Amino acid sequence: MKGGLVVLALLVAAAACLAVAEGAGECGATSPDRMALKLAPCASAAQNPSSAPSSACCGAVRTIGKQSPQCLCAVMLSNTAKSSGIKPEVAITIPKRCNLADRPVGYKCGAYTLP
Repeated sequence: MKGGLVVLALLVAAAACLAVAEGAGECGATSPDRMALKLAPCASAAQNPSSAPSSACCGAVRTIGKQSPQCLCAVMLSNTAKSSGIKPEVAITIPKRCNLADRPVGYKCGAYTLP
């Protein structure tokens, strides 16, 4: 019975991902959940505000942020990020901790504001 529920949950999740992927959103044709996979190098920095972001993390944040602040926000608040243990209130500080000069200071991202 449990196995059937797991398969059903996976099918529902896959259908939801396909529905999102069909339209253009904050990150263009790529869904924020898929784009969140690019932030894998930021895992520790997005969980611990004292952790220094790696250069790979800063590069990924810079790339996504240049696409649009809305995309970066959607990625940080995505289900993929949340299920990976990402803390949005910590993740939102990564652009500042990476010393990105072109970060969208003061941009509202859900309940959070980019410092």
